[in-house]
Amino acid sequence: MAEAISNFAHCEALVREADPDRYWASLFAPADKRPYLYALYAFNFEIARVREAVREALVGEIRLQWWRDALQGEARGDVRSNPVAAALDDTIVQFRLPRQSLVDLIDARIFDLYEDPMPSLNDLEGYCGETSSSLIQLSSLILSDGTNPGTADAAGHAGVAYAIAGLLRAFPMHARQGQVYVPADILHKHGVVREDIVTGRGGPGLEGVLADLRAVARRHLQQARALRVAIPTAAKPAFQPIALVAPYLKAMERRDYDPFHTVVELPQWRRIWALWRGPF
Repeated sequence: MAEAISNFAHCEALVREADPDRYWASLFAPADKRPYLYALYAFNFEIARVREAVREALVGEIRLQWWRDALQGEARGDVRSNPVAAALDDTIVQFRLPRQSLVDLIDARIFDLYEDPMPSLNDLEGYCGETSSSLIQLSSLILSDGTNPGTADAAGHAGVAYAIAGLLRAFPMHARQGQVYVPADILHKHGVVREDIVTGRGGPGLEGVLADLRAVARRHLQQARALRVAIPTAAKPAFQPIALVAPYLKAMERRDYDPFHTVVELPQWRRIWALWRGPF
């Protein structure tokens, strides 16, 4: 019992430090559910940071495979010695979470390890769905005590909105790393090529590219809000983070915004205020 408490405490500390948006949003969830949300969010962070933690894509694939094996009961060694893996396993068992959804999230993150182009907007939305939307849906399951909350459609749109806002916020870092999450069809529409981004050259079409992506995020946000009546009260804290999407997008439309150098952040008081007001 003490070990389990320690594992969940480790996850909480990790999320508070590495994923403050979801940490502050989690405070709107019932206290007895928060440790399990922290386990899920800590797992997400561990998977998302693999690209930054390795120098070679192959090593990253090995790390992701370890997590895949851990979820499927095939990992060698003591998986329980990893506090995040142990807390996640307890969460899966407690709320009957579908392991395949977590494996699909891992598989989607393989894209992060390479510098392949994002072929189309449809591909980007699929990537966001397997990662961000899946996380909202799994959170909804936890908050609903493992029963189907009927939030799949709302989670789908909410996750895409939140993920695209996050990718736009990370645009400067991704550009320096040679990663381009902007779909090729949107780049082509505005006459922008990959080299314009990874070299920091920009160009007149980049403003239109980023405006299009912000419009996509807003469209999905509106669709999620239109589905709010289908979200049970118990599951609503899973959607709390999307309250930050609109403020983040608005900050990117300031006149002094430079997509290659501006790190879009909100003062903590404004972040908490937006979360308190809620996404709906």
